Formats: sequence, structure tokens, C-alpha cells
Amino acid sequence: MVDVLFSIGPFKVHAYGLMMGIGIMMAFIVGLYRAKKKGLDAEFAFDVGFWCGVIGLISTRLMFYIVEIPDIIKDPSILWNFNYGYVVYGGIIGGVTTGLIYCKKKKKNFMDYFDLVMPSIALAQGIGRIGCFLVGCCYGRETSSAFSVTYHHSNLAPNGVKLIPTQLISSGADILLFFLLVLYDRKNQKRGRIGAMYFILYSIGRFLVEFLRNDYRGSVGFLSTSQFISIGILAVGILLYVTAKEKTEEVPESEEVA
Repeated sequence: MVDVLFSIGPFKVHAYGLMMGIGIMMAFIVGLYRAKKKGLDAEFAFDVGFWCGVIGLISTRLMFYIVEIPDIIKDPSILWNFNYGYVVYGGIIGGVTTGLIYCKKKKKNFMDYFDLVMPSIALAQGIGRIGCFLVGCCYGRETSSAFSVTYHHSNLAPNGVKLIPTQLISSGADILLFFLLVLYDRKNQKRGRIGAMYFILYSIGRFLVEFLRNDYRGSVGFLSTSQFISIGILAVGILLYVTAKEKTEEVPESEEVA
């Protein structure tokens, strides 16, 4: 597996950053396409996606700092090592909160764009996890299974031992989640249920995958930090799903209130 894919002079292209970039790009392409098909404001969808992406990316790093406080105290250089260290849940929480505030400010219906954006988030995560696989972060437990990965030059994962490829499991699950949400959206008649289904299915999947991982992710009692957050995200998703309201007759977005 590789960290630096290639170099152009002093400029290095890192596998993790490249896959994150591809994931974000694909999320925007798919999101804007779906916005036009759903009759939503594509320009606004781009704006809200941009700000959610910026704040979400910052939030992934902030959550990483919180989780890694003990290691940062021992080695402060972690603070400015941006080749790894991004916690997905931080991005989800920061991005969704940003979207809610932005839609309210612009007097747009938040649930419409919540349903629009979350499948794209699943797609971006699925592609981004391939970057995790390439560099060795978010690695799994040791295994004797043929379905395994062995790193030899990773600075993050144990080298020379067979590990469960949790990154690929997460990637496949996220991409499958993307397709399920898009298909469900074709028949869904209630605002907020697509986003709610993302919360429900992603949190369950993440909770289960955490049992297979072996990298340090912080802990809350006997649960990993991500498992603890998953319980809260699942509860929010269920609440949003059961309280979702029927889509009423379409009105101009300028008249809608978030």
C-alpha cells in the first residue's frame, strides 16, 4: 500500500488526500444532478454543499483532536500532520448543523436539502475510505482469514501481519448505502426520511464495524467513541423518520420557510 502516489517536484500527491478529493468531487456531481431532477435550486445546493463541506472537513479534524488528546499531549506534532486524522462523525455533525443554519438563514426548506445531500455524503465516504485502505489508517484486527490485508510500509497500521480490511468493508457498505438511499428516494413521499435513513443505517453499520477495528479511537466506557456517538445518531435518525411529514404541494422555494 502507498501513502504518496507520485511527486511533481516538491509537490506530493497523497493517496488519502486524493481519494478524499475524488469523493468530494463525486458528491457534488451527483448532488447537483439530483437537485435538478428533483426541481431544487441547483445553485443553492452547490452553496450549501460547499459550506457544509468546508465546515464538515474542519469538524472532522476537530473531532480527531478531541479523540487523540492523550497522544497529542505526548506528541504535539500530531496537530500539524494532515496526512491522516479525520473523524467522520465530526464531519457529519458539523456539516448537518451548518446546513441547518444556512438553510434557515436563506429561508430554504432544510429537509429538502438534507434529503438531497446525505446520499452524496455516503458516496464521498465510500470513496474516501479507499484512501484509508491505501495508507493503513482505520485498520482492523489481526485475522487468519484469506480476506485480509498485510501492510509492509505503513506508518499507521501494524506491518507484516494479516489484518481485517475494515476500510474496504466500510467503503463497500457506504457505497451500498448510497444506492439504497437513491432508490428509496424515488418512492419516498415524506421530507427528511432520506436523511433519517442515512443516520439509521450508517450508525448501525458503523457500530458493527467498530468491533472489527483495532486502531485507537478513544473510548466511552466499554464502547469506542464512535460507537457511543452512533447510538445518539441512531436515536436522532429514528426520531426524524417517525416524525417526517408528507410532502405537500410544491411551492416556490422563495416562499418556503426552513
